[in-house]
Amino acid sequence: MKGMKARRAGLSIVAVTLLTGVTACSSGGSGRSGADEESSSASGEGADTGVSPIAALRTAEKSTDGADSAKVESTTTMGSVMAMTADGSLGWGDGLTGTLTITYTGGTIADTMRQMGTTSMEARYLPDAYYARMGDAFAEQTGGKHWIKYPYAALETLGGGSGAYLKDQMENSTPNQSVKLLLASGDVRRVGEEKVRGERTTHYSGTVEVADLATRNSSLSESQLADLRKQLEQAGVTTQTVDIWVDDENLLVKKVEKGQSANGVYSQTAYYSDYGTPVDTEVPPAADTADFSELLQQQGAGPRS
Repeated sequence: MKGMKARRAGLSIVAVTLLTGVTACSSGGSGRSGADEESSSASGEGADTGVSPIAALRTAEKSTDGADSAKVESTTTMGSVMAMTADGSLGWGDGLTGTLTITYTGGTIADTMRQMGTTSMEARYLPDAYYARMGDAFAEQTGGKHWIKYPYAALETLGGGSGAYLKDQMENSTPNQSVKLLLASGDVRRVGEEKVRGERTTHYSGTVEVADLATRNSSLSESQLADLRKQLEQAGVTTQTVDIWVDDENLLVKKVEKGQSANGVYSQTAYYSDYGTPVDTEVPPAADTADFSELLQQQGAGPRS
């Protein structure tokens, strides 16, 4: 029974954290907001650059969106609940595709994953679903199948409005979304020029209202949005800071998002490089793949009607 509970919890944990992995790479990431960068200016919005922060970000949003793919690496922490890293390549020219290696490095989720026999997995993202390759110990419980398929439509079963929001964000996640966050917030300033991994960049920062952003940047119904707002309030999530670094080619090279929740501070940092890199993601073998919804039903936790 204990093992079944761990596997049941693990199915939903993997679903949410795989999503966290890709959104960390495509809309956020963990770390120190500029603490490891070399600052040559902290001039703020009033700097004499000749270009307003809004105009600069609009250009960066278009350039990043048009690049179609990039190599990404990210770190995420969520209080005592989770710490994880993700790295790989993502493409967004024709729906989200790509492969990430996700490693759970701490927190209660990592403990649960250890009970499932692995703390690291390969995640493959395709336009209609994403896949997680679990360890041999988990495969012993699924008829020898190592992969779990998560159709995006099934994400809505994970928790009302928040599940619907996860589905919406997964289907629309691209690195330029973080730039859109700042543009939509109405609170953005130019911090100054800084070096990111030896590359000259311009740093922009702002504060966003999480619930407002969900309204502006999703296709959720009014009831789903109301449910999401309630869940965000219960989780203690209200605002978050977003910092982005843009290079001389108007491409996003780093992003940091930070906020507070009932589980403690959460922080995500992502780095982007090699824009235009080839991304070729294959669907795992059907004979080695189990469907998320079917596994939940087998364990007595099927989708909500």
